[in-house]
Amino acid sequence: MGRFAVLVYGILSYLLFLLTFLYMIGFLGNVLVPKTIDSGFRSELLPSILIDVGWLGLFALQHTVMARPGFKERWIRIIPAAAERSAFVLVTNLLLILLMWQWRPLPELVWSVDGIPARTLWVAFLAGWGMVLISTFLTDPFDLFGLRQVRCAI
Repeated sequence: MGRFAVLVYGILSYLLFLLTFLYMIGFLGNVLVPKTIDSGFRSELLPSILIDVGWLGLFALQHTVMARPGFKERWIRIIPAAAERSAFVLVTNLLLILLMWQWRPLPELVWSVDGIPARTLWVAFLAGWGMVLISTFLTDPFDLFGLRQVRCAI
């Protein structure tokens, strides 16, 4: 993979992250997106829980395995070292997209809140996502999402 291709790969991986991040806000908040945490194919309680926990477990496994130094050492034998972090970001986002697409809502309403408590929860929900976004800037988003590595490779 050439230097320019690594740069393009890193930028596309980052753009996919941004789209996935925004979609996930709508997915979890049940707003502005076609598929949300409460929409889609409904099955019985146990299959829904098993499927959802399975997808969450796969996401956790990917994060755990790909973050290990041993995996990274073997991985950069296949892809350029400068693209390693972008590959992690890409795989993470593809798994999140798959998770949201295949998510099974529970068959019964679990809880519902109206009035002032609902507005308070919305403020907390949005503040939480704001904190996630701000925290990426506190660490160095260019390094976190692989952009620094691909820029240094050119």
